[in-house]
Order: sequence, then C-alpha cells, then structure tokens
Amino acid sequence: MNSKYNRYILIGLTLCCLALMAVTSFTDQWLAPLRTAVGYLVIPIQNGINRVGVAIYDEVEDYTLLKTALAENDALRGQIAELTEENNRLNAEVFELARLRELYELDQEYMQYEKTAARVIANDSGDWFRVFRVDKGSADGIREGCNVLAGGGLIGIVTDVGAHYATVRSIIDDSSRVSGMALQSGDTCIVGGDLTLYKEGRLTISNIQKGADIKDGDRIVTSDISSTYLPGILIGYATDITLDNNQLTSSGRLVPAAEFRNLREVLIITELKETEDPEVD
Repeated sequence: MNSKYNRYILIGLTLCCLALMAVTSFTDQWLAPLRTAVGYLVIPIQNGINRVGVAIYDEVEDYTLLKTALAENDALRGQIAELTEENNRLNAEVFELARLRELYELDQEYMQYEKTAARVIANDSGDWFRVFRVDKGSADGIREGCNVLAGGGLIGIVTDVGAHYATVRSIIDDSSRVSGMALQSGDTCIVGGDLTLYKEGRLTISNIQKGADIKDGDRIVTSDISSTYLPGILIGYATDITLDNNQLTSSGRLVPAAEFRNLREVLIITELKETEDPEVD
C-alpha cells in the first residue's frame, strides 16, 4: 500500500516539475520583449537619475568646500589684519626708538645744559612746524625764552608757557632772527627765518661782514653774543655765500640741521640766556 502511494507521489511530483519547466520556458519567451522594452525605458531613466544624483552630490560637495574655503579665507583675512597691525605697531616703535636715540645723542652732545624732553601735541601753522605746542610747561621748569632742540640742532624758542604746556616759535618763522657764528672762525652772521625759502630746505644768512671767514659748508652755531639763545648750539650749514651789492657784507643760505616737517619729540633746555641786548635773538 505504501509502495503504491509513493509511486503516485513520485509521478505527481514529476509531472509538476515538467509543468513548471514548460510554464517557465513559455513565460521567459513571452516576457523577453517586455524585459527588453523595460530595459530601454528604465536604464536611461536610471542613468539620468544617477547623473542627477552625482551632479547634486558634486554641487553639495562644492558648496561645502566653498563654505570651508570662505571660512578659511575670513580667518586668514583676520590673521593678516592682526599681523599688519602688529607690523605697523613694531614699525612705529622702531621709528620712535630711532627718534629717541637721536634725541639721546643730542642730549649727550649738549651735556653742559639742563634739559627736559617733551612731546609735540599741536601744530598751529599747517604743514610746517612754524609754531607748535608741547606737553611740558611751568610745572616742569619750562619758562619763556627756553631754547628748544631736535633733529640734530636748534629748533626754536619758547614764547608762551602754561602749567602743563608751552608754545614754541621755530627758527623757520618769518619773524625769527638768530645771532649765529661760524664754528670754524667765530665770525658772526644773522640767520633769518623764511617760510617761502624753507620750502627749498633753506634759511637766510645775512650781515656777514667784509673779510669774515664764512664759506659754504661751514657749521653755523648760536653765537656768544646772542641775547636769548645759549652759545654753541648747531643751527645748520652755510651755503651759496655771495658778496652783497654794497660790497661791504655778504649773505647766503643756511641748510638747517633740524627737520621741521614731522616733529614728534623735542629737548627743552631749562636754563636761560641772561643778557642786556634785546635787539637780536
């Protein structure tokens, strides 16, 4: 009985397999054109979707890289600004150190005089420091008539004093007259201010007596007979000395030792020249 049933089951399974094989063969033949059509339709769409996806990914990646680059650029700009500011500060300190070293050397050159350093805080006369103000005054021992030095030589004289400020008239002012002499010979002259002439970097020299030994290149210093300026302070260097029309005196130009365009710090001699002669400074 069991053998008979087993044979029927085996026959049934065999027929079922044959039927499935036939159906599969028939279905593959019937579905092949559909698969081909679907392939023609779906594959381009799939490729298009892939390309769009890749493009979107690339755009997103590019945008991310752009944002990163912009952020890094902003950071670099900030660093550059900081470095530029630091460089400017260091340069300013270098220039200030050079000016202070120059002032120190000037202080050493005129050690015989008591001096105090001051900063220029105002300029009343445009581009040129014809009249200017410093941050030291009577509280610091400054008085009217104090001589002022900077840049290698004489700058001017104090004309007005407050408790914590002083006004200085420089030797380039049109009204300035300084009694000078040639350091080499001791012969005297008058150094006059002239703003028009100073645009060429020159002042005037006049009243050189006939036979006096003052020639181009001579160092001109404040004379012993000056009424307000202490003796021996360098004013500048003689140039273009020629005989006047009267044949009795000579005159010329003076290249000042100091620079009057960008004054920052000065030395003020606290001693005064006491004389009876008020005619010429």
